[in-house]
Amino acid sequence: MEVEYHPNFKKQYKKLSKKFQRQFIEKLKLFLVDPASPQLRNHPLKGRYGGYWSINVNGDVRALYFLQDESIIIFALIGTHSELYG
Repeated sequence: MEVEYHPNFKKQYKKLSKKFQRQFIEKLKLFLVDPASPQLRNHPLKGRYGGYWSINVNGDVRALYFLQDESIIIFALIGTHSELYG
């Protein structure tokens, strides 16, 4: 599985605190081993983010991604629940 990052994701990631950046890296490692891990709360989205999936980075921060094909995952957005869905 190949992981890529959308330019919007890169900008948002840089704005996160180092703590949240580290938490994302840890969740990404888990995601690559077991995308269905309950810790990730990985689920498909509806509405304006239809076609995207969300994983929990921590209690409030989410990382949104989509599948380009079966082997490429593109992380598109990262931020707090209110930033992304508000």
